[in-house]
Amino acid sequence: MNQETYSKTQFNVIKEKLMTYSISYYGKERIKNLQPSSNLAVVKKRLQETAEAKALLEANLHVPFMGLNNIEHLTKQVEKGFILEPNELVSYADFLRSSRLIRSFMEKNQFIAPLLSKYSESLQLFSEIENEIYQTIRNNQVENDASRELRKVRRAIQECEKEIEMKLNAFLRNTQNKPKIQEAIVVKKNDRFTIPIKATYKNQIPGSIIEASSKGTTVFVEPATVAKLNDKLYQLKMEEATEIYQILSTLTGLIAEQMVLIQSNIEVVAQYDMIFAKAKYSREINGIEPKINQDGIVKFVNVKHTLLGENAVPLNLSLGQEYRGLTITGPNAGGKTVVLKTVGLITLQTMLGVQIIADSGTNIAIFDQIFVDIGDQQSIENALSTFSGHMHNISEILAKTKRNSLILLDEIGSGTEPNEGAALAIAIMEAFYKKGSIIITTTHYGEIKRFSEEHEDFLTAAMAFDSENLMPKYQLILGETGESNAFWIANKMNLDKQVVKQAQYYLHNRHYSTKKEEKLYKIKKAKEQTIFPKYTKGDRIFWTEKKKIGLVYEPIEMTDDVVIYVDNEKVTVHKRQLKLDRSAKELYPLNYDLDSLFENYQDRKKIRDLERGSKKAHKKLRKEMQARKIERETEDTSR
Repeated sequence: MNQETYSKTQFNVIKEKLMTYSISYYGKERIKNLQPSSNLAVVKKRLQETAEAKALLEANLHVPFMGLNNIEHLTKQVEKGFILEPNELVSYADFLRSSRLIRSFMEKNQFIAPLLSKYSESLQLFSEIENEIYQTIRNNQVENDASRELRKVRRAIQECEKEIEMKLNAFLRNTQNKPKIQEAIVVKKNDRFTIPIKATYKNQIPGSIIEASSKGTTVFVEPATVAKLNDKLYQLKMEEATEIYQILSTLTGLIAEQMVLIQSNIEVVAQYDMIFAKAKYSREINGIEPKINQDGIVKFVNVKHTLLGENAVPLNLSLGQEYRGLTITGPNAGGKTVVLKTVGLITLQTMLGVQIIADSGTNIAIFDQIFVDIGDQQSIENALSTFSGHMHNISEILAKTKRNSLILLDEIGSGTEPNEGAALAIAIMEAFYKKGSIIITTTHYGEIKRFSEEHEDFLTAAMAFDSENLMPKYQLILGETGESNAFWIANKMNLDKQVVKQAQYYLHNRHYSTKKEEKLYKIKKAKEQTIFPKYTKGDRIFWTEKKKIGLVYEPIEMTDDVVIYVDNEKVTVHKRQLKLDRSAKELYPLNYDLDSLFENYQDRKKIRDLERGSKKAHKKLRKEMQARKIERETEDTSR
């Protein structure tokens, strides 16, 4: 397998979808790095894991995943030596609790999920760390009873704050102070208790100015009576912070000491997260667990392309028992490429351990290698044509291919001279076949169809086509060869029947008509084309038909017609009726406003007045609009 195989079959899209069902970073990383396995026992185990997890989900039993969202970040913090905050410690305790609950959950449901239950036996229990964190921290804060020192210092803080409050309330009630106070409240500024004082009285209050308002009308003063108490409170807060740090450090240390065993739990829970992501996706698509084999047997029973879902046409095919090669023919856009992608995707998906959309009886071969050559392989960077790109890709695949490989080749041999392309394609198909591969190809070439029909180990198939409505049915029919429907479509499009008949003759008989048709050379002398002069806006002309002088308003592009201005009217005439009297270049100076030639003085004045915002002009315009509106309404009524 290579990235080209994953990309062309849309296998990477399946993995991206699986990642959306995963809860944790570790689970997503596991899915990202998970590769299809070519080991039959591993695939069986993966499918069993998915089936058991899906059974638990369908029984409305939910695995108690907790604390997984940021466990990766918190673990890295601990490993780097950082001290976790109270809320982070609670999250870590939630994860440790989750490990314990998952183990209990799996033990209770081992009759539904025996394999998954066995994995939980390796989960370690950290009840002491859990209890220590939960008892020490409440509502994301360290409890007073976390230590004797913390309880003592917090009691001292409460007493100090109470004394400060009493003194400040006395200050606020003092009648001499009331006129100087901006607002009778206590405000904490820079961890100091202050009173908002009017700026004009700032020097009349004994104490320190801690801060001033943005407008400068208020200053926040720490009265002298509470200065020492504020200092004492600050010191007590520092002691509290130091004690809390020691407590958080101790709790974080408990986690760090058990990090090796905790990492083991993380691995197990991440594995569960990945398995249940596969189960959730399998449940969403209503997937089934297929039979699997390592004998190259591919049996699809109403298999649907996973990403197309219910809209996909079921695919039925059988390879590996009677035949090892399949050649699919049919019209463009008929679904041949979708068949290749479906076979590749369903096989890879099974090897990953994800269920598929199919009916019972479906049997999926587990291959050692899967290679595809699908789509336009043109490369501008390497100066490769489409054909060269295909050959480069196939050359690499052929060199890597071993026995028990699945090869999917789209439009093999196309992009070059048909006879050479078909011969090369057949030789390539033989080479893959002799290496022991299962090979599925699509083609339009008759020679490749003929090779597949005559080869004892190859089967042909056609894509069904609705000839009446010229619509593909996207249905694979084994044992048939499909035409490109060129003749049918040509008839439907009313192509001359004689032409279609001749084409059908050429399909089976290569006797082309190659005689020279002498009559084709009896060509009449073409009439000389009259070349008329080019006119530009403002040219003065003579209108020969009416014998009048006028001006050119505008030539009409892509025609020999010209719009001229005569007797205050615009008239369209042919150039043959005109003669140039004098050009605009001769008549008018450079940058002259030629539009003024086709507007009378009143109209020009009216436009200028409107442009400069004349109220009189705008009023007159509104009256004219109103009059036209009344006139139209009158006409409508009379009808």
